[in-house]
Amino acid sequence: MKYAILSFLLLLSSLGSYGQNTATLTVPAKPDRTISRHIYGHFAEHLGRCIYGGFYVGENNTKIPNTAGVRNDVVDALKKLKIPNLRWPGGCFADTYHWKDGIGPKDQRPTIVNTWWGGVTENNSFGTHDFLNMCELLGTEPYLAGNMGSGAVQELADWVQYVNFGGVSPMSALRKKNGREQPWKVKYWGIGNEAWGCGGNMTAEYYANEYRKYATFVSDWNNSGGLTRIASGANSADYNWTETLMKVIPKNLIEGVALHHYSVINWDKKGPAVNFNEQQYFTTMKQALFMDELIQKHSAIMDKYDPEKKVALVVDEWGGWYEVEPGTNPGFLYQQNTMRDAMIAGSTLNIFNNHSDRVRMANLAQAINVLQAVILTDEEKMILTPTYHVMEMYNVHQDATYLPLTVKSTDYTLGEQKLTAVNGSASRDKNGVTHVSLVNIDPKKKQEISIDIDGATYKSVSGRVLASKSLQDHNTFAKPDLIKPTAFKGAKLKGKTLQVDLPPFSVVVLEMK
Repeated sequence: MKYAILSFLLLLSSLGSYGQNTATLTVPAKPDRTISRHIYGHFAEHLGRCIYGGFYVGENNTKIPNTAGVRNDVVDALKKLKIPNLRWPGGCFADTYHWKDGIGPKDQRPTIVNTWWGGVTENNSFGTHDFLNMCELLGTEPYLAGNMGSGAVQELADWVQYVNFGGVSPMSALRKKNGREQPWKVKYWGIGNEAWGCGGNMTAEYYANEYRKYATFVSDWNNSGGLTRIASGANSADYNWTETLMKVIPKNLIEGVALHHYSVINWDKKGPAVNFNEQQYFTTMKQALFMDELIQKHSAIMDKYDPEKKVALVVDEWGGWYEVEPGTNPGFLYQQNTMRDAMIAGSTLNIFNNHSDRVRMANLAQAINVLQAVILTDEEKMILTPTYHVMEMYNVHQDATYLPLTVKSTDYTLGEQKLTAVNGSASRDKNGVTHVSLVNIDPKKKQEISIDIDGATYKSVSGRVLASKSLQDHNTFAKPDLIKPTAFKGAKLKGKTLQVDLPPFSVVVLEMK
């Protein structure tokens, strides 16, 4: 009989703990880490309608309000995101791009064929001046991806001199001739892109040695360390690539190592962007959450050669990748953006925040009309996607003090498959306000989470939530505001405990004072 009673008590105990999510938010007396704003960077490639029709509509366009050909509505929207940097011109396009084709009078610029993306003719009407002036308009820092695949060392060195050198030189004279007196002072430089693939199909050893040569000539002329040179990094879980680069490249020649990882179901059968089923959703989220393991393992390799963490891990391509929308050019990579993408964005940014000791820059792929875009356009129309709203909600973390948030979560289950249901991150801004971002990826169940607060006392909590009725919901040009943040009422402070009720498949950002 006593064994039956014991079993019953154990059953009650297990039932009582089922569905409980707990966390600890620590506010250290002496914080030692800042979440770099550059984690919230974006990517603009000459691909599909990202540049032409997305950012740029031409100076002579009378239908769409613009400044020097750049859409004013896009500028306003991206300013609200506080985008810290913008990567250009690729991507795979970067290693076929010759920058001198995109300067000088536009009617004299040569055309090329964009062999990577749709085989369309590129007229080079949007070039170096257009991009760098647009970055000034946006208030963001440019990140230029240099051509190592088909370009020479001299070509890249000339580009650096053209945009950065204020003294007397052939390239600065050419810049002035083309209408720009003062240099732009570009800090971020990629030395090739996906060298293991479209950037040249190189081995890690070959690329590392080529990188040494190219990086030597990417100079600020003052040896002041003012440039950030970023090596073409690993394809997802290729840990040997990172090991080789860290071992072969001298630390005085490198400031960042890239990493590319996409949340894709299967490269041969990516699945639809909108009409996906729950298994496809589960697989996509599994790939998105895999980012945490990737960063841990790549960081561990980097720690062996760089224990002081001087070299940044730069995740300069990430996001969801699906089949293109029916009836669109397969080479343009145009896809809709649903609440699934909000789950990817919120979870990934939480991962980056939590690894901000090593991850100090990242770029969502891509900004407009391509892959997991924050903006979609159709002629004069423009809509903001769920991903846009997540990044806008999360910009409170930019350059804020990192606060450890340890989450113990229940599982989101599908059959016998399991994923962690709740993830989060936290920070404190310069005004002393604490922000906690939480994501519940479970599409069916709400999640209650109890957060114990250590090291601080708060008097008030408020917040915003991004949620919808269906995972497949998305904003359209007919209904542009179907999904947008609303006030969140599901958080309560009780002494040193914060209680939060998270709706199914939702993103919540809380503010505590």
